Amino acid sequence: MRYHVLVTVTLDTNVLYQALYSASGASHAVLWRIRSGEIRLALSIPVFEEYQDVLHRQKTKRELGLSSDDIQNVLDFIVLIGMETSTSYLWRPNLKDEDDNIFVELAVASGSEYLITRNTRDYTIGNELRFDSFQVVTPNEFMIEWRKTHHE
Repeated sequence: MRYHVLVTVTLDTNVLYQALYSASGASHAVLWRIRSGEIRLALSIPVFEEYQDVLHRQKTKRELGLSSDDIQNVLDFIVLIGMETSTSYLWRPNLKDEDDNIFVELAVASGSEYLITRNTRDYTIGNELRFDSFQVVTPNEFMIEWRKTHHE
């Protein structure tokens, strides 16, 4: 008998964008597993607002070939399945890119095992903070680990 342990992840916006851009690849595979309930998506108000801001940009909609209604359906789905997490901290991770701090805060607050991003260097190169409670991985690295653990 195989036990199904739900893994909690925090997704950088670039992974969500790539998952919607291409139906092939690791980003889409991650989103598919979130959709199927195999992976739990951590969500905070600041991260959701970031998703909303990026996905509703005219340039993004053009690149993705999606309408405003399509984007809203994706965002509504994320709100429905996301594990709402409060990120009220007195400290800031102080990453080189200030916009990335919200993802680290969410990963810590939600107990995420992984922060999945296409730009791992943004979280690891030149930053003083070390992450012991979660791993910063690419979608591909995550899917390799997922397949090992879940025998796919």
